[in-house]
Amino acid sequence: MTNQPRADYPRPQFVRDSWMNLNGEWEFEFDDDRVGSKEKWHLGNKALSKRIQVPFAFQSKLSGIGSNEFHDVVWYRRDLAIPDSFANKRILLHFGAVDYEASVWVNGTLVATHEGGHTPFHADITDALQSGTNKLVVKAVDYSTDVTLPRGKQYWLSDSASIFYTRTTGIWQTVWMEAVSADAYLDKVRITPDIDNKQVELQFFIEAAKAHEKQQVKVEISFKGKLVSEDTYLLKDSVGTRAVRLNDFNDHGLGGWWTPERPNLYDVTFTLLVDEQPVDQVTSYFGMRKVSIENGKLCLNNRPYFLKMVLDQGYFPDGNLTPPSDEAIKQDVELTKAMGFNGARKHQKLEDPRYLYWCDQLGLVVWSEAANAYEYTEKYVERFTKEWQASVDRDYNHPSIIAWVPLNESWGVPNIQIDKRQQQHALTMYHLTKSIDSMRPVISNDGWELVKTDLFAIHDYEWREEVLTERYSTKEKAVHAMPANRRLFVEGFPYENQPILVTEFGGIAYKKSEWEGWGYSGAENDEDYEQKLRAVIRPLLNSGVVQGYCYTQLTDVEQEINGLLTYDRKPKIPVELIKAINDRK
Repeated sequence: MTNQPRADYPRPQFVRDSWMNLNGEWEFEFDDDRVGSKEKWHLGNKALSKRIQVPFAFQSKLSGIGSNEFHDVVWYRRDLAIPDSFANKRILLHFGAVDYEASVWVNGTLVATHEGGHTPFHADITDALQSGTNKLVVKAVDYSTDVTLPRGKQYWLSDSASIFYTRTTGIWQTVWMEAVSADAYLDKVRITPDIDNKQVELQFFIEAAKAHEKQQVKVEISFKGKLVSEDTYLLKDSVGTRAVRLNDFNDHGLGGWWTPERPNLYDVTFTLLVDEQPVDQVTSYFGMRKVSIENGKLCLNNRPYFLKMVLDQGYFPDGNLTPPSDEAIKQDVELTKAMGFNGARKHQKLEDPRYLYWCDQLGLVVWSEAANAYEYTEKYVERFTKEWQASVDRDYNHPSIIAWVPLNESWGVPNIQIDKRQQQHALTMYHLTKSIDSMRPVISNDGWELVKTDLFAIHDYEWREEVLTERYSTKEKAVHAMPANRRLFVEGFPYENQPILVTEFGGIAYKKSEWEGWGYSGAENDEDYEQKLRAVIRPLLNSGVVQGYCYTQLTDVEQEINGLLTYDRKPKIPVELIKAINDRK
């Protein structure tokens, strides 16, 4: 199907040849009266009355529906034909993301349930399949008005307003199948670079129908087409770890490390063998890079690194949370770099893996941030903790990700200053993240009211240059400032010489399209806009105290017109001029 939406490979860091994209037209139905389960729609015998373009949520124009009404229960149906090339293999059905709860049936058999609107899931559907045409049915349940739901920027009222935007219900990332060996296959490989010891640690996770006497993984690593390591490892169990020394490191030294300026990547092929016969093969890649904090300095590859990031919310005019194409994703990364930024803070969204792929390939560091809830309950804690763990697990291997941000601006923990439970929750998210990933910094509560944290991240929408210059002239003044009238740390968690970064600032509104909207300050014309950009960026570049910043924001989003680009990605002033400002020129 030449016009299939989002036809690109959906999991670019773990690629198999044998796969099939299921995006495109599906049958669809709203179930406001919640009769679908009683009438057994899951059997797939009822034709649904509407048509939708998967993977776009019904609220988006690209779905073919474009309704902003509340419909919290929706059903999808399509026929499913299994390619001949999948014969005699296990068939895995994958969903990139379904917001918020999903139930999946094949020929009336429940094959998967999942909770969490941003994380992927899959099911082995082999035993539910029949010869000929199969019936695939998905039921999605959202909780549009529940403010304890991990939701990011999706508004719980009918129309977008303030900093909140259009909701997303149902399937919003690619649906696809792949065929794997019925004997055994690689479920995942966890890749941990170690530049200090010139090696990479590989942890293999194997799914097997039964225990095998001789189970091996062959690993072939190459750099720019040149084979640098090849070996085969015997694995006694379903999980095994090996450290691979990269002997080519002496040949190209710093040249082999991954940075935004030189995004060097190693290609790797994993071949699983059972009784010396290959049964599965996956291609991947990794970057040799290290993020650390040394003597109060944020370092990349053991050297101080100044972050120039932009806040990127990942919304698109016609797709909402779903990018319209892979080209649109790549364009966002290219425009970010063209404007002189070396990083992006993905805001209130677990981003599409294709975005992280392009950041890895083109060279852009990423702060990965959770989609937060807004209020605190025990049910929120259960939901959020589970989804965040799955988020970190999904994206662990991406070299572009250099920091984890579980909480933002006390969302979900609004009383953190005085509520001990909420403080413990923020502390838990910090330590939980560190327990899963020890190689990246974690920010406990980006913006203000920080508890234990690796980076001291401040949000400050002050627009007067002289005020910013004075505020960030010393560490003492910076950490005791109260932007937005908020204390930067919770009592009992004092500043401990962490690197200071201003991770939201600017937000200058400038209307350059038909969109009406607002920002944190405003500009009247191109010259005024340029001067106001300089006035907020210059003090942070010249501070000597600040080790990085994140400008708000990359694009206009719905009613917010404080982007450097319009919502349809047109620069408001030349990108070269914005780059010059970031480069102190």
